[in-house]
Amino acid sequence: MILKPFAFAALTLSMSIAGAAQLSPIEQKIVAEVKAHSEQGLQLLERSVNINSGTMNHEGVREVGKLFRDQFDQLGFKTRWIDMPASVQRAGHLVATREGKQGKRLLLIGHLDTVFEKDSPVQLWKRDGDRVRGQGVNDMKGGDVIIVEALRALQRVGALDNTTISVMFSGDEENAGDPIEVSRGDMVAAAKRSDIALAFEATVRNKEGKDTGTVGRRSSSAWELEVKGKQGHSSGIFTETAGYGAVYEAARILDGFRQQVIEPDLTFSPGLILGGTETGTDDTGTKGQAAGKTNVIARTAVVKGDLRYLSYEQRDRAHAKMKAIVAQSLTGTSASIVFHDHYPPMSPTPGNLAVLKVYSQASADAGLGEIPALPPGQRGAGDIQFVAPLVDSLDGLGAAGNGAHSPDEDLEIASIERATIRTAILIYRLTR
Repeated sequence: MILKPFAFAALTLSMSIAGAAQLSPIEQKIVAEVKAHSEQGLQLLERSVNINSGTMNHEGVREVGKLFRDQFDQLGFKTRWIDMPASVQRAGHLVATREGKQGKRLLLIGHLDTVFEKDSPVQLWKRDGDRVRGQGVNDMKGGDVIIVEALRALQRVGALDNTTISVMFSGDEENAGDPIEVSRGDMVAAAKRSDIALAFEATVRNKEGKDTGTVGRRSSSAWELEVKGKQGHSSGIFTETAGYGAVYEAARILDGFRQQVIEPDLTFSPGLILGGTETGTDDTGTKGQAAGKTNVIARTAVVKGDLRYLSYEQRDRAHAKMKAIVAQSLTGTSASIVFHDHYPPMSPTPGNLAVLKVYSQASADAGLGEIPALPPGQRGAGDIQFVAPLVDSLDGLGAAGNGAHSPDEDLEIASIERATIRTAILIYRLTR
């Protein structure tokens, strides 16, 4: 495994801080500022959630971007909105920066969009005691608020002075614009000017009920299987002349994947399958049609699925095994498979673990408990994966909630303050 450029620096930094037994006087003031303004943070979250910002609701994404841009302007950051080319069909991204000469250069990552488009029947904001439900409340407007409120606490005690911090809130994390080189080009460029990246997707609770940190995330990629058979009378199936048909061959291949390609942190899921005498999909590749008769051997089959892996070495092993299975055709059939990479993997490097160590110590010193690493196989893809190959990275610094992407998405209100305290102390220690 190749260590990223700042891995050893992060390790040294973590060891120098790990001995801290309590908060310093300035850190105590930071915590007091967070607690004193928790209600303000909750109000900001409510305002953001009450604006629909489904990825394809470009106007809504920009409106949420303006709301957060105003916050960063108040904090003395230099802000700008990056429009995407019309061909990318996405709203754009919010960037806020400040420059200084002390400590680590940080990149803080959030996103403005949600999976709930403008016509979604899912409610916006609804508070129920110590929890709140709404569109994107934990994925990830809660995380965006945590970034703002942590920086606000630091600013109030003068701890932002002379620091270098970049913030990027993407407008299309839930459905990244194509080509990726364009839609994530500015984020990659920001990472190249940074030492450490912190992302604020919702934290995931482990079996013991503890908040965790994400040091690794699996890639998101896709595969397409195309199978051909001999069309003919169904009474001849299994014979040397007629063969097995496309549907049996597709079934053989999928079962071969299930039995032979399994290894830890690797998954492959067929999400769409069509078979018959004729098949076809629409331009999006998410809908299709098939025609066939029970007394006719299927001539064609198509399967589309995803593949998630933790390293490129794991990907290459999976590709090789899957291709070998595809090549073992049943009589009278043939098949081909192609792969498409989307999100790169975020491998759990020593540098990432070192950043988690600093974060965990900050949490423990604040009386909020240590933060264990979440097993990488338990998270899907996220924006931080585009920058993790370049800098030491940590994700999962956001709020705690349930039901992301569903009508039941909610958030534990107390987790906003808890995560804001941890984040503010972490940023303070990294930028000293």
